[in-house]
Amino acid sequence: MMTTISADRVKELREKTGAGMMECKKALTESKGDFEKAIDCLRQKGLATAAKKASRSASEGLVSSYIHMDKIGVLLEVNCETDFVAKTDDFKGLVKDIALHIAAANPSYLSHEDVPQDIIEREKDIYKAQVAKSPDNIGIVEKIVEGKLDKFFGDMCLLEQAFVKDQEQKLKIKELVTEKIAKLGENIVIRRFVRFQLGEKQ
Repeated sequence: MMTTISADRVKELREKTGAGMMECKKALTESKGDFEKAIDCLRQKGLATAAKKASRSASEGLVSSYIHMDKIGVLLEVNCETDFVAKTDDFKGLVKDIALHIAAANPSYLSHEDVPQDIIEREKDIYKAQVAKSPDNIGIVEKIVEGKLDKFFGDMCLLEQAFVKDQEQKLKIKELVTEKIAKLGENIVIRRFVRFQLGEKQ
């Protein structure tokens, strides 16, 4: 009999370990829902330590560019802790994948913390006006607005976007970075990016 893993349980394990959502779900499935065994499983893979590494200083890395069909250009800085890791194929591949993703997905911000508060408030006002039109939504307006705001961040913020090369569209960019932190053993930070499109005003 297959064990059903709830999304809340996956989220709880993710918050506890810092591992990606897909890895957490896999660990819970393998451990038949046993939370402690799932943590042990992630620790064995080195994924549970990624969150601890995220607090360490990252001042090395790469500045990379990506040009698509001479129409779209991306300039991106991704940092790590040492020059040694910056020169690895794994790190270079990650930077290339993120630059390609930016070209395709066109994020406006790096993270939801970078979205100006006035824009967030404007979005909330729009969502509240939409939701208030239906009498069925009375009492759950705030919950619906928060859900819509999460989707807004998922559309507009690089770290919250679903990685374009993930066919199931479940792996977020921040989870992709976390997986590389676990694999390479160093903190990795997407520092900044700029995207140019031919004929588009900045």
